[in-house]
Amino acid sequence: MSEELTQRVIEESVPGKQITLAHVIASPVSDVYQSLGIDEAGAIGILTLSPFETAMIAADTAVKIADVTIGFLDRFTGSVVITGDVESVETSLREVIRIFKDVLHFNVVDVTRT
Repeated sequence: MSEELTQRVIEESVPGKQITLAHVIASPVSDVYQSLGIDEAGAIGILTLSPFETAMIAADTAVKIADVTIGFLDRFTGSVVITGDVESVETSLREVIRIFKDVLHFNVVDVTRT
């Protein structure tokens, strides 16, 4: 009698207090906006956070800092997308990073830009 081996992969997310991505896409192509289902603006800002629920804090902070709008917010994956002109998006992301680092004591990354 032969035994059949079954392999299972278990994925876990171990939430730490961190922002793992803070990126500005300056002047994205139209296809990116269409894929996201959001209106075109001058730039897109992307954040990924852990624990995931802090995405709500980041989105709220971002729109209070500069003239940006929330394009997407997912409290189950920690993803936030904001849109606006390039300067506003970059300013907003930098301030979110500062507040999460200095006030909430998160590990953060630098804001990057393409």
